[in-house]
Amino acid sequence: MAGIFRRRSGDLALSTVPVIGRARLDRRTKQLVTRLDAGDVAVIDHEDIDTVAAESLVATQPAAVLNVAASSSGRYPNEGPLILLRAGIPVVDSLGPEVMAGLAEGDVVTVDGDVVLVDGAVIATGTRQSEASILEIHERSRATLGVELNRFVENTVEYLEHNTDLLDDDLRLPDLDQDWTGRQVLIVVRGAGYKEDLGLLRRTAYLREMRPVLVAVDGGADALLDEGVTPDVIVGDMDSVSEKALRCGAALVVHAYRDGRAPGAERLTELGLDHHLFLASGTSEDIAMLLAYEKGADLIVAVGTHTSMVDFLDKGRAGMASTMVTRIKVGPILVDAKGVSRLYQGRVRKRDLLLLVLAALFAMGVVILISEPIRLLIRANWVLLTGVVSLPVPI
Repeated sequence: MAGIFRRRSGDLALSTVPVIGRARLDRRTKQLVTRLDAGDVAVIDHEDIDTVAAESLVATQPAAVLNVAASSSGRYPNEGPLILLRAGIPVVDSLGPEVMAGLAEGDVVTVDGDVVLVDGAVIATGTRQSEASILEIHERSRATLGVELNRFVENTVEYLEHNTDLLDDDLRLPDLDQDWTGRQVLIVVRGAGYKEDLGLLRRTAYLREMRPVLVAVDGGADALLDEGVTPDVIVGDMDSVSEKALRCGAALVVHAYRDGRAPGAERLTELGLDHHLFLASGTSEDIAMLLAYEKGADLIVAVGTHTSMVDFLDKGRAGMASTMVTRIKVGPILVDAKGVSRLYQGRVRKRDLLLLVLAALFAMGVVILISEPIRLLIRANWVLLTGVVSLPVPI
């Protein structure tokens, strides 16, 4: 793969090997990855690339990522660019709108250093990022993170009063033909670390023994299907979930806003899919939690949800008012599984493996010593091999 990195003095230095591939363009990264193939050049307009977007790009193995905007603006230490670079994917950003204007879908594009060319002609010049340059931006961002935090808190407080409907006891719940009373509900959001945490829950006995109601928030439905599990309910705006997931048989609940808008309903109507509306302010993951709470769930286990300032800035949100209100209401029965895969990482030590092998050999020896049929079989084979009948056979 072009765009090779080499280690030098504890840093990652970019190679000068040009990258060539077919351009795939989209201003929304989550839409681009659905048609991006390995070796393509991804052209995006994504300021402050977030973790989930970066991981989805890495999964498609593009030859390079060209960004109209700054991949890390310095507003906060976003991890997305580092994920791309550590996967060996060259990143050229701050290319400006001319890169979109100068490229068409499928054009063969060459990325040479910080220059983008088509048919030998330069169409845009940007900044070729390295791990060192992104870390330097992150270091500067930490110096001003306090200002960003104050702005975030002020915005959260300002909008708290606009989300008080989430505390009401008369929320109009969708009429789902499911009884959740006394059951556990697993809510899956495609947020940072969701793959590892969901994979760990699937590998353990949790899903098999507890058989929780599986509620997916938008793209969380595809995450569940990737793990071989079918969601019971899909909640959200339906803008980042595949048609395959929408047709998996799950009940579909569209997040409708207090002014009556329900952006996801139009898509489902066009697909001919029955659906329900849930009218409430806040985010889709908020109403998923409220749905579980109001329908009598005994426990809510959340995977991939957004809980920190960086999580919300990654999502492009300036505050977390609705999430605070929601968690105040459902808090007593909410368990956040975020990061559980980092807390629990099963490793088999060599010493343990050796002891296991020795124990197995010892058990086999005991079986041979006390089992008369096995002893007779060994004597018979000894006679066939040596022709000696009178000598005792060693056991």
